[in-house]
Amino acid sequence: MFFSLQFYNEEEAKKYSQNSRMIEIQTQMSERAVELLNLPEGQPCFLLDVGCGSGLSGDYLSEEGHHWVGVDISTAMLDVALDREVEGDLIVGDMGHGMPFRPGTFDGCISISALQWLCNADKRTHSPPKRLYTFFSTLYSSLSRGSRAVFQLYPENSEQLELITTQAMKAGFSGGMVVDYPNSSKAKKFFLCLFAGVSGVLPKVRNTGGECILLLFHLCRFKNMKGKSAKKGRDWILEKKERRRRQGREVRDDTKYTGRQRRPHF
Repeated sequence: MFFSLQFYNEEEAKKYSQNSRMIEIQTQMSERAVELLNLPEGQPCFLLDVGCGSGLSGDYLSEEGHHWVGVDISTAMLDVALDREVEGDLIVGDMGHGMPFRPGTFDGCISISALQWLCNADKRTHSPPKRLYTFFSTLYSSLSRGSRAVFQLYPENSEQLELITTQAMKAGFSGGMVVDYPNSSKAKKFFLCLFAGVSGVLPKVRNTGGECILLLFHLCRFKNMKGKSAKKGRDWILEKKERRRRQGREVRDDTKYTGRQRRPHF
């Protein structure tokens, strides 16, 4: 977990990381998240673990032969990760402040039980939509084109899901939601699967131990609020230029003429 664990002291962080049930659940969710990343078989990748905590999900990444960087706001949890001598690199950071990495750094991203905390305004200065957009836009930039980000999360309601997916679309992502064991109140798990730059194919409905995996919805490219395509309009052009800036490309400065339609020549 990410934001909530900033309140854990060192003793509580150690108890969390030594709980056999927690370790089992974290490993299972990490395994599922990596499966949804659809990484090349037999090829080590460089992955980002957002809300890495004490490194339980990172342990699974290492077992699969991948290299990883973990980011978490809780110094107590990261101290436990250091004591456990995890193989990944660790960074203290608030995901709502954005991801401080160069464009195209990572081959994929996973996050276990962290994303929903950005929907909370724990300080007067916190704006959930702005924090979500800051996170998603900087994450989009740090991922290589065609890669994926998979978030296991616990949404409180449909409004929270809409808030999250709207900000992800504004940042340039496409993708969808996968629900494991939808008919079970205890085993149900939500996985938000985002595609960076290239749309991918989400898992089809299938049976797993008698339970179904359902595709709730599919995200489309961001459109304006009226439902009409904004392509080639001023807003579309400004959004595209901003996305290219985040990717480290050279872009002309914005002016009052940006996106203005030219008069036809006769």
